[in-house]
Amino acid sequence: MSLRNAVMATLLEGEASGYDLAKGFNASVANFWTATPQQLYRELDRMEREGLVSARVIRQERRPDKRLFSLTDAGHDALRAYLAEPLGRPTAIRDGLLVKVQCADIGQLTAVRADISDRMEWARTKLDRYERLRERLLAGRTEDEYLAGADRVGPYLTLLRGIAFEEENLRWGETALRVLTARSS
Repeated sequence: MSLRNAVMATLLEGEASGYDLAKGFNASVANFWTATPQQLYRELDRMEREGLVSARVIRQERRPDKRLFSLTDAGHDALRAYLAEPLGRPTAIRDGLLVKVQCADIGQLTAVRADISDRMEWARTKLDRYERLRERLLAGRTEDEYLAGADRVGPYLTLLRGIAFEEENLRWGETALRVLTARSS
């Protein structure tokens, strides 16, 4: 998947400025795709040149002008084409922490345990953010009510995957800490 597809998926929510996209990107697709604001702005410029998005300028008095981006018909067509493509192999885990854990038996268990604890704290922070997003999406409805009546369920389903991922990070971290602590005593 490319950043372009993730940006177009985010724009399905409606028109947004680059700043709003960067902020919203962290809230809506950060559970499965990350990008810096600079990467987003470069991609938006390319997408505009290619006719996948259009931008309109909003003049502001005390701030720089704001560009609001929206998907064009060509952008919708590109997303449909992307959906029709086979994905290929699943993404492999590439995680520096796992390399450290793989080497933990040769020493530095205290440092490896600290890294695992840091990762667990990161997972808890993300889970808190994801739960706030879930509450906002549900807006007082039950999950069943939301899934039966929402205009779009994709954002909620990807959110559930992000929640499951971080919950598994916590479960694995607890196991790894328990084993490494027992081995160091």
